[in-house]
Amino acid sequence: MAASLLLLLLPLLLSAVVAAAGVVGSAVHDMLPEYGLPRGLLPDSVKSYSLSPSGEFEVELKAPCYVQFSDLVYYEKKIKGKLAYGKISDLSGIQAKKLFIWVSVTGIEAHPADGTVEFKVGFLSETLPASDFEVVPVCKAKASCRGAAGLVSEGLHISQHNNDTQKFQNMIKALLGFVHAANVVHFDIVW
Repeated sequence: MAASLLLLLLPLLLSAVVAAAGVVGSAVHDMLPEYGLPRGLLPDSVKSYSLSPSGEFEVELKAPCYVQFSDLVYYEKKIKGKLAYGKISDLSGIQAKKLFIWVSVTGIEAHPADGTVEFKVGFLSETLPASDFEVVPVCKAKASCRGAAGLVSEGLHISQHNNDTQKFQNMIKALLGFVHAANVVHFDIVW
């Protein structure tokens, strides 16, 4: 009798375990707005996460992956940082491609009054619309190549936003000046 009852309950238990595994990803995405951050800062491939009372967290993805926002972003399998209301500090495990350079994102701060999110890369930062991160992005195993058409349309989009373009150019010049000052490599930029 007990064996037959176990056989009847086993499929229910297995489906509950499988369903709970899917909830982990959505739970972390649902938790981000409770801390004043957009749901779409993390990709859809979250396997597990932990959050300490002090705000230190670790997110484990199913595998490292890429997401195309306004820039290509690489997520390592483990992402760590410290969570406080409206910001993440001491961040590791996320990199963004700026031109031909991969830079580590070290912090994220939401600015709800402006409807923006600021991404910090060391002493530099870039501010993007929070609406870009409302939807949880799909993570891909490989970086996609946008091709010439994508680069042309991106160039047209940038030219329509002169103020943002100027800020971006200044940020890149500062970054490249820092790299040059460190005698790492030399870049000549022609705008």
